[in-house]
Amino acid sequence: MKFKEKVVKKVAKKVLTKNNKPKLHKSKLSRSNFSKPSFSKPELLSGAGDWPSLIAAVKNGADAVYFGVKGFNMRDFGTNFSNSDLKKVMEYLHGKNPCKRKVFGYLTVNTVVFENELSAVEKVIVAAKKAKVDAIILSDMGVLSLANKHKIEAHLSTQASVTNSIAIKKYADLGVKRIVLARELDLVQIKKIVPIAHKLGVKIECFIHGAMCVAISGRCFLSHEVFGKSANRGQCLQPCRRSFFPSEKTSGKEVPSASVYFLDGSAPDFEKKEVFLEGNTIISPKDMKTIEFIDKLIEAGIDSLKIEGRTKPSDYVATTTRCYREAIDSVFDKTYSVEKINYWNNELKKVYNREFSKGFYLSTPGGKDLAKGQGSFQKQKRQNIGVVTKYYAKVNVAEIKLFDSVSVGDNLLIEGETTFLEQKIDSMQINLKPIDTASQGQSVGIKVNDRVRPKDKVFKLILNDKKTN
Repeated sequence: MKFKEKVVKKVAKKVLTKNNKPKLHKSKLSRSNFSKPSFSKPELLSGAGDWPSLIAAVKNGADAVYFGVKGFNMRDFGTNFSNSDLKKVMEYLHGKNPCKRKVFGYLTVNTVVFENELSAVEKVIVAAKKAKVDAIILSDMGVLSLANKHKIEAHLSTQASVTNSIAIKKYADLGVKRIVLARELDLVQIKKIVPIAHKLGVKIECFIHGAMCVAISGRCFLSHEVFGKSANRGQCLQPCRRSFFPSEKTSGKEVPSASVYFLDGSAPDFEKKEVFLEGNTIISPKDMKTIEFIDKLIEAGIDSLKIEGRTKPSDYVATTTRCYREAIDSVFDKTYSVEKINYWNNELKKVYNREFSKGFYLSTPGGKDLAKGQGSFQKQKRQNIGVVTKYYAKVNVAEIKLFDSVSVGDNLLIEGETTFLEQKIDSMQINLKPIDTASQGQSVGIKVNDRVRPKDKVFKLILNDKKTN
């Protein structure tokens, strides 16, 4: 055996001579140059605040969904789930869904927790464990201790504001298995952190789409100071999204917003000051959108790509999840292209947005990355046009009582306590006779692609002819 090993080594040495060594090419992801990635496909993680959004996320390709229960999450004003819902939620995610696939479920328990709340928090964690929740997203060290005590995987929230590998090692020593990095990190910094984290057995998660807090990683005190409602307790009333009117300190006279300059970017030009504030929403960031450089985020080795939006409606969850699912898949099947990016951008503009920014990934945000007005700039809105009165399961037909007119070709959204369905109307009938248009007050039969339920609300998705405020 020893003789054979020597021969093998000798042959190997001859094969791998200086001239014969295989060339190693650094993988460069681009829209025109992509082949056999040396990294795994990242998880697509969507947020859900209620059943319709949860269903929308699963139907549109989310690999995992994060959600909260009332009382201990950063979106406590959202609809949220209850402790008693957790078992049903996890059963749905783990396979009892129309897609018949396992989707991971992460429970957010990421607020500041006080001494008198520890027993209540532990009850939430115990309920999560019994329901087979896959992980707890947390920021409080006490909650981390409780998660470890009950042997449930801990993911560290962006609220912890982790920005370096030494912090990651410390949290790894404490049992954290995944860290949502601070939002102020750029891609260069993330690329340096990821391999170190992986060696420590820690996965990295980053936000790719949705609202950006003016306090960056969310540790803001403005709502508490103005309204007595703490963002760090999940009660933010978003004063940053309001309009402000700058005034000159000594005279008290209002200053036109166009004369209030904002030094822009990581290396601002103090002489030119070219970028100024447009409008009066002077501390309201635009939403993040990364779909046009999602290939670069994948190349960085990020394990989980996260969409913000637990307080957003189900059509927002559906559209954002679908677009990023398609984008991630297209990078790996080598069809990621400018044409597809343009299509996804148009789709993302249809749902809630404050216009878009690239966040901190490629450069430091500045004045151009602040919203130009209050509310949403979405190009599509929902119009309530009816309610489901009956569902005929054998023929997949919904009977709908109309509050407004509807026509063949219209896009419908049907939503209920445990329903989410988005589809185009291919045909309609009244008294078994085909029709093209139905009016207010009529009951119409529409073929549907999935189960709906009596009392489900029916919306028509129409173009938004003016900005929503």
